[in-house]
Amino acid sequence: MKAPCRVLSIQSHVVRGYVGNKSATFPLQVLGFEVDSINSVQFSNHTGYAHWKGQVLTADELNVLYEGIKLNKVNHYDYILTGYSRDTSFLETVVDIIQELKKANPSLVYVCDPVMGDHGAMYVPENLLPVYRDKVVPLADILTPNQFEAELLTGRKVNTQEDAFEVMDLLHKMGPETVVLTSSDLPSKKGDQFLVALGSQKIVKPDGSKTSQKICMDIPKVDAVFVGTGDLFAAMLLAWTHHHPKDLKAACEKTVSVMHHVIKRTITYANEMAGPGKRPSPAQLELRMVQSKADIENPAIVVEAKVLHKSSQ
Repeated sequence: MKAPCRVLSIQSHVVRGYVGNKSATFPLQVLGFEVDSINSVQFSNHTGYAHWKGQVLTADELNVLYEGIKLNKVNHYDYILTGYSRDTSFLETVVDIIQELKKANPSLVYVCDPVMGDHGAMYVPENLLPVYRDKVVPLADILTPNQFEAELLTGRKVNTQEDAFEVMDLLHKMGPETVVLTSSDLPSKKGDQFLVALGSQKIVKPDGSKTSQKICMDIPKVDAVFVGTGDLFAAMLLAWTHHHPKDLKAACEKTVSVMHHVIKRTITYANEMAGPGKRPSPAQLELRMVQSKADIENPAIVVEAKVLHKSSQ
């Protein structure tokens, strides 16, 4: 019998709602993955609410948990998934753990969402940037920055689609063979109700031959602030690249379509709960994750990815 695919996910945890591990675990489990979670924080709810309380896991405490896994000799993973972190020593401990796990299993795939900020503003301490750039990104196999994070990591501004692919090429050179810009400020050909996401994959096969694929997607915008969507995106990209390892187009279409169904269900519910003319509260805008189980398992494709370039050498 084939051993199940096992993911180590190091992210935040909330008692109420969906963000971090709460946003990633259920969808991955539904798609057949075993998920081992380390909760980098344990909060009552996400920080977009009026109040939040909770605890933060220190680098030492992270080490203790990993030590326990190791002592029992169950530290074999196929995937690692990381998201939001706001502490350099914690992030450096994560790096040590990933290096050790990659030694134990050279075919391990590390999916990294380098959460640092958005729309030109950082929402983590600035001293995290060099750790991500110099230590984390070189270990990553799949990277899911937004445009601002990609600009921070490369020191290059993105004004055109050409710039975006140049920045993604620079990121490939730093390590990851798959890079998806999950959102950008680039204008969509479909108009201002759409957001542009881009993907680039450069795979070197064991025989030394290379394949590359570049894709572009126009994603319908929704007028609301959701929390946990980036965490869901990274988890779904992990799952769908596992099922389509050489086809970024298919993996991204499924990932973005899952997002679309979950967000649509969430906004419909939130508007209903809030009542006519009222803006939904953070509690009403929590992702409708459990209700979206069927869409997660088998998403109807609602966004098509255009292949801009494909080559094999």
